Amino acid sequence: MAAWQNALQNLNHGRHAPALAGFNDLVRRFPGVSRLWAELGVAAAGNLDFSSADHAFRRAVELAPTDAVSLVAIGTQYYHLRRLDQALACFKRAAAADSSSANIRLTLAAWLERFRRLDEALECVEACLAQHSKDSHALYFKAFLLYRKGLSGEAETALRELLQSDPALPLDVQSDANHLLGVVLDGFGQYAEALRHFSKAKMLRSQTVNRVALEQAYDRGDQARRELLAELTPETLRRWREEAAASPCPHPLALLGGAMRSGTTLIEQILGAHPEVLVFDESMISLQELIGPFQPQPPARRLTLQSLNGVTAAARSQIIGRYCKSLLRETEENPGGKLLLDKNPSTTAWLPVWLRLFPQSKVIVALRDPRDIVISCYFQNIPKDWAIVNFLSLERTARFYANCMDVWLRMRELGGFEWMETRYEDVVGNLEGEGRRVTNFLGLPWHDAQAAYYETTSRKFVHSPTYNEVTKPVYSRAVGRWEHYAEALAPLQESLAKYCRAFGYH
Repeated sequence: MAAWQNALQNLNHGRHAPALAGFNDLVRRFPGVSRLWAELGVAAAGNLDFSSADHAFRRAVELAPTDAVSLVAIGTQYYHLRRLDQALACFKRAAAADSSSANIRLTLAAWLERFRRLDEALECVEACLAQHSKDSHALYFKAFLLYRKGLSGEAETALRELLQSDPALPLDVQSDANHLLGVVLDGFGQYAEALRHFSKAKMLRSQTVNRVALEQAYDRGDQARRELLAELTPETLRRWREEAAASPCPHPLALLGGAMRSGTTLIEQILGAHPEVLVFDESMISLQELIGPFQPQPPARRLTLQSLNGVTAAARSQIIGRYCKSLLRETEENPGGKLLLDKNPSTTAWLPVWLRLFPQSKVIVALRDPRDIVISCYFQNIPKDWAIVNFLSLERTARFYANCMDVWLRMRELGGFEWMETRYEDVVGNLEGEGRRVTNFLGLPWHDAQAAYYETTSRKFVHSPTYNEVTKPVYSRAVGRWEHYAEALAPLQESLAKYCRAFGYH
């Protein structure tokens, strides 16, 4: 019907307000259609009306309590709302509704693993394999769970058997299995073989995406950032700060950024153990999404200094309101006077946009040996998203790091805002000393709970890809990891030397 198609078109193009109006009208006319309620929930969430989204999703589940596919989709939407218990409940209900589906059982197992319920996750996979004994995705995930349970030897055996079982395994299974085998072998100190498996995983993964198109799209964005940086002056930042004095953010705010794999999650967890800090782990709303309505329309799509300067006081207040509302979806706690810490490495590349909106916020940038960052990023099993193309080769990974840190070096040079750097190696070497320094920068005293941050972390859901690592006491084995792969990094040493010098690594 035309009304549904119009509402769906608005939803698919991110026009959430008209989509919400359209779906509200549709559910009034057809209140018994589960799909309409689910789509209403998506539109409401996009419009930051989280209570309406929750109501709509609940109604969709009530109308189709045994529709396993819909339950998985609604569970995913609950994750975006950061309603984690409801998300897990949907996945459990979906598995009960269709116990014969390998995909749905594995979806539930993956979520149980993220909640660190490893035994339950393994039981779920075993039940799947009892019905689908040769399902390659289930066999891979069993090996993954063995690794997560600390049974690396058993995981290695399972992975080798899987890779040898069928030359026609799906590409994603081959890639995931080779990647995990590389992780296991790296842990065993078998670095040369580990690198071979990582490289093979990247080669296989590159066959699943349009690598050229993704590289071109990313490079266009990087060029736009560089053009914006070239236009900035200290006077620009000073003027933004003066303009913001009339309409500051309603909450004390800090950004924790830096390159990926630079230790941001570790710092976040240490700060998050402080009772006067609310941390937000890679929040669901991006700066580009926030400022999108205020960008130039086609064909002038690029965000420029002119368009940033053109953001009026009223528009900025509206953007800040949307940002705070989106951020606070993740907690039922009234923030009061607590400091809000947005930990999001991806924001570093768009730091000028952040400072246009929040020039009075404090900025913490996590540093780590650039060579360790490149190796660690390359060894990540990045899913199919916009960033995947930057981790398919060491050369591209090093370039991705350089693009991010060039933004920081330029912003550090311009100044005009409160910032500090913290080194991963210093945190590892003296957690309380460096943790105290960062905490004091935020205007807070050190709290004893911060030293045992991992006790708090182990009881909560961590959204970062390093969710497993930060539940353990601090360790030093990742410092100098690049030296095991020095030969592979040799062609990149000259290009990385600039950043080693700038950040004090030799």
